[in-house]
Amino acid sequence: MSKKNIALLTIFLALFIDQASKIYVKTHFVLGEEVVVFANWFKIHFTENNGMAWGFEFGGKAGKLFLTLFRLVAVTGIIYWLRQHIKKGTHTAVIVAISLIFSGAVGNIIDSLVYGRIFDASNHKIATLFAEKPYGEFLYGKVVDMLYFPMWEGTLPNWIPVMGGERFTFFNAIFNGADSYITIGVVLLFLFSKYAFPKEE
Repeated sequence: MSKKNIALLTIFLALFIDQASKIYVKTHFVLGEEVVVFANWFKIHFTENNGMAWGFEFGGKAGKLFLTLFRLVAVTGIIYWLRQHIKKGTHTAVIVAISLIFSGAVGNIIDSLVYGRIFDASNHKIATLFAEKPYGEFLYGKVVDMLYFPMWEGTLPNWIPVMGGERFTFFNAIFNGADSYITIGVVLLFLFSKYAFPKEE
């Protein structure tokens, strides 16, 4: 299979899985609902945010718009980067890595661009796809997160500075498939850095 087809297949599969899982959760879960998948350390917990890591927000609607536009510009740069590596015939792992990073960025952009116009709110009820009264505007949709891996929960020993005696959860981030793709892509780029960032002779 050609490098181009590998990239296209990776992007198609990644985006399909990301959007299918988000739409399923959005249309089957109430906001805040949680189910245990395995041994209490892998859960599906439905939450939404404005698109930044750990739900961080800044600048209200202007900040959200800036973030979405920034991602669109970044995606353009990633496309150029991917095309250059395809032309060079770079190692397949690098092609897959960049394709995953692209898919992750686009997956969350889709949420921001259209989810506010195709879903109604998930507060206290299950959302409707292609709702008559959507919850938001174009460019201002919320990103759907659901993957939760609380590996350990408990009270920290008192001898630990600052946080001693407090409840603590490791790992408390809730994320989605798109976020996972970006992380996996970055790890692959690190592992295959000599192919991704070859030294100039």
